[in-house]
Amino acid sequence: MDHAAVLALFDRDLREGAQPDGPDARIERVGKVIRQVAPAQGWNGVVWSDLDEAGADAAIADQIAHYTGLGHEFEWKLYGHDQPVDLGQRLRGAGFTPAPEETLMIGEVADLILEAEPPEGIRVLPITDRAGVDLVADVHEKAFGSDSSRLRHQLLARLTDDPDTVVAVVALAGDTPVSAARMELVPGTRFAGLWGGGTVEDWRGRGIYRALVAHRARAAVERGYRYLQVDASTQSRPILERLGFHALTTTTPYVYVPRS
Repeated sequence: MDHAAVLALFDRDLREGAQPDGPDARIERVGKVIRQVAPAQGWNGVVWSDLDEAGADAAIADQIAHYTGLGHEFEWKLYGHDQPVDLGQRLRGAGFTPAPEETLMIGEVADLILEAEPPEGIRVLPITDRAGVDLVADVHEKAFGSDSSRLRHQLLARLTDDPDTVVAVVALAGDTPVSAARMELVPGTRFAGLWGGGTVEDWRGRGIYRALVAHRARAAVERGYRYLQVDASTQSRPILERLGFHALTTTTPYVYVPRS
């Protein structure tokens, strides 16, 4: 894989050419910033910027004013190769809080190891309705210890209004959901994104996460996508590397919460 070429394609198709991630969201280009605006239950944030030292602080202030006016907290999704080089420092100075850094990993599906199957006693259930979304949300809360209301809203909206752009699955031990994940397909591009892969603590280390990555990768192949993209944590990166993914850069969510 030509890392520089694939990263440039990723920037062009998924960031500069961003598409809304749900039926109730929209993409806006303001100067040298591209952002998504959604209701409070959706994802609001900056997906791409092309800034320099002279204009960065003003662009940051403009985004703060815009989202604060809407009453929304928002995220500036910063990548390791974004300019200016001190953009993260400028965001912190403006009141943003960085979440843990992740690694942008991309795999070419033709080169990935796709034969991984769930361990014995685990079955993979496709998610197509509200009851399935509830299972995914239950896993999310147990695996990550965070509220799943936004995920619940976004996934149900996508399955209802645009089902061809999402593949969601849950792994069950008997009738108990123990792992879940989704894949978001980006029409008109060669990329599909793997998101939300999480396993409840007592079931980790058994190959379930690996099996769900392979399951979604096979689904991407069937739909004609060439690349899979993941924002990988330190826990998932080694698994993805063994499956054939490559680390291209880092990504850090910087979150701004308007003052009351």
